Amino acid sequence: MSNFNHLSNLLESFTKNGPAGCACAIAKDGKILYEGYFGHADIESGKPITEDNIYRLWSMTKVIVCTAALILFERGKFLLNDPLYEYLPEYRDMNRVEVDPNGNLRIKPVKNPMLVKHAFTMSVGMPYYMGDSYTAKEMAKVREELRNTLGNYDLRTEIKAMSKVPIAFEPGTQWLYGYGHELVAGLIEVVSGMTVGEFLQAEIFEPLGLENTGYRFHGDMRERMVSFYQRSEDGKLTKASAFFDEYHEPDALYEGGGAGLYSTVKDYLRFTQMLANGGELDGIRIIGRKTIDLMRRNHLNETQLKDFNHNNSYLAGYGYGLGVRTMMDPAAGNCNGSIGEFGWTGGAGSWTAIDPSERFSVVYMHQMIPNMEEYHHHRVRAVAYGCI
Repeated sequence: MSNFNHLSNLLESFTKNGPAGCACAIAKDGKILYEGYFGHADIESGKPITEDNIYRLWSMTKVIVCTAALILFERGKFLLNDPLYEYLPEYRDMNRVEVDPNGNLRIKPVKNPMLVKHAFTMSVGMPYYMGDSYTAKEMAKVREELRNTLGNYDLRTEIKAMSKVPIAFEPGTQWLYGYGHELVAGLIEVVSGMTVGEFLQAEIFEPLGLENTGYRFHGDMRERMVSFYQRSEDGKLTKASAFFDEYHEPDALYEGGGAGLYSTVKDYLRFTQMLANGGELDGIRIIGRKTIDLMRRNHLNETQLKDFNHNNSYLAGYGYGLGVRTMMDPAAGNCNGSIGEFGWTGGAGSWTAIDPSERFSVVYMHQMIPNMEEYHHHRVRAVAYGCI
């Protein structure tokens, strides 16, 4: 137990000069080894963090959505090397931006189509709309127009509108974090005939008993949501509004592929244990072991790897698979984990590591920006692996 005591001490220390509260759980072979809940879910009311608290997953939504899409892949609904336009026809005739040495922009047709695999691997050339590039700014204009004209709209409406924006590079040639997993969610909707939320509920949440995971609030979930704080350089925490909270409202239509789900630590741990244990948990098969192996292999070439992890110490040692980071070199990553450990991070502070070689997974969550991800997540990673 001394190793777990070290983890508890670490998590408690986080709340002294970081997030208001945090939680972590570890499981192996389908059994929970550790749960720890520290600090406050809401400073102003004094509510403590408990196992019932709900967290905004933000980009940890991606792991669930890409798993869902791969369920359809192994049912023969699509191939990774299929042109994306076979399912999203508006992406047939795409343009890209070309910048000459003088900084002048030219819009040119792409030479090759986007493939389904490019959407999984973030190599479609579509960033998020918050950036400063030409493509990001044009995507922001599209989003603003949709909000102004439609107000409440769904994912497929946005995907169609975004197809008119010139992409940042020839598909498949570089890596750029962004809109790819929205396209993956759109693919799910087309080939399944369901909304992405309906598919997740039917194929993952209900079979695994994840009653506290989803897009929309119901019951007392609003009250159980951890408050979101902004941390200043001097460590002061100020309660703030959070991205995507409007999509949790019962009348919302948008269900994102890259962000938008909420969950508890224990719900997300059950999902990760399913993946860590070969796609099965408590006798319930969700996805095949070999499909998980495909998901957690590095799919980037040398050029794309430089885009992904070059001079990024948080991602040191990792490559990128089908929607997940994947450990290629623990020594380069200064990590006591395993080759093939995989997972992702949410911008508000959530993080997971999934290790099929050990049938082990760990989930950590807090709700703060900046999330201080390297400080918190790498320490949790080191101590969690020390526990096994």
